[in-house]
Amino acid sequence: MRERLGGSAPLALPTLLWVTGASDWALHALCASGVLAALALILGRAPFLAAFAAWLAYLSLASVGDVFTSFQWDALLLESGLVALFAASPEPRLGVWLARALLFKLMFLSGAVKLFSGDPTWRDLSALSYHFWTQPLPTPPSALAAALPDALLRASTALTLALEVGAPWGMLGPRRLRLTSAALLTGLQLLIAATGNYGFFNLLTLVLCACLLDDTALARFSWLRRPGRSGRGRIPLRAAAAALGLASGIVGLERLTPAALFPNALRLVVAPLEPLRSVSSYGLFAVMTTERPEIAIEGSADGVTWRPYEFRWKPGTLEQAPRFAGPHMPRVDWQMWFAALGSCERELWFQRFLLRLLEGSPPVTGLLAKDPFAGEPPRYLRTTLWKYRFATGEEARAGAWWARSGGEPYCPIVTLRDGHLAVANELPR
Repeated sequence: MRERLGGSAPLALPTLLWVTGASDWALHALCASGVLAALALILGRAPFLAAFAAWLAYLSLASVGDVFTSFQWDALLLESGLVALFAASPEPRLGVWLARALLFKLMFLSGAVKLFSGDPTWRDLSALSYHFWTQPLPTPPSALAAALPDALLRASTALTLALEVGAPWGMLGPRRLRLTSAALLTGLQLLIAATGNYGFFNLLTLVLCACLLDDTALARFSWLRRPGRSGRGRIPLRAAAAALGLASGIVGLERLTPAALFPNALRLVVAPLEPLRSVSSYGLFAVMTTERPEIAIEGSADGVTWRPYEFRWKPGTLEQAPRFAGPHMPRVDWQMWFAALGSCERELWFQRFLLRLLEGSPPVTGLLAKDPFAGEPPRYLRTTLWKYRFATGEEARAGAWWARSGGEPYCPIVTLRDGHLAVANELPR
């Protein structure tokens, strides 16, 4: 970035790693500093500085994480981090209103993009007939949900759209309607968390839902309440909050407006904020996937006998049950889902992944369930694209969670040549 952009590189890629370097030590220190800032925030020690430090630490990681830190919940955490600065300011009500506005944008866009995308599965209410088994990382209840009657799945699709599009408007109503909206959105998030692994996304959304409550609703939890604060500088604070709210609204409006109709002047208003990754638009599964391609990776020392690499979370062997990942975000497993929807030539990170497996890199093999070569890297790797679905009937009764079909090469068979990834043109006989 420095070679490409010169002195403006730190503005385009804001990260503390410009100062510390990008060594393993610096990355661990950056994670540790974020944890310490979060602990200080929980304990109420210098809350504004702690909130700023936590936001800056995560921004520093997200800026350099490429595809691994480009998920919508990474953007949501950063935007929530900016909102937290106002909640920790001398005028915390600003933070409450900004949090409610962020929750409104998040939930309303999540439903609106599904309706506006033109995807037929949302329009004919069949989306959830596919979702539970085609989503990136299902959970054990996903198989039960996928087996529900078609009529119930269609009704659930309609209810999901109604909640995502309709419930946010209740935030703008009187207290009882606002609390009803909070309860509905909380229930939706709990159901999503039970039937899919989305890292900390659902937990973070629940935190935003909590901002719809008031002191009366929280009266029994007196330890959650803090005395009001007052201080100087309220006009600049309110101006900054208004600017953040305006920028957030512009980005959300752009997501719902055809590109040709959106005023370029509004794009120029928010363009300087793009490097901060903290004012974003949202909306998962605007277009529903109706198949589940999966990449299987196998290694061989001789080109004859092949052994599979197993992942911790994504489907592999047919008997491997889905698992709960908890608030942990299995980023490699998630990226494998995206890679299967693309092509080997375009997934540059996947090519680097194969290179590290051929090198036997311990930090990389440590991301997997196990290393089938026990520290002695293979000579060759092959990748196969399969189509998976939840097992049913005899397959399920035999103990299989998954069934698969097809099986075609994803990448050519590769090997290590002069320290680089190379196509194995001819295997030993």
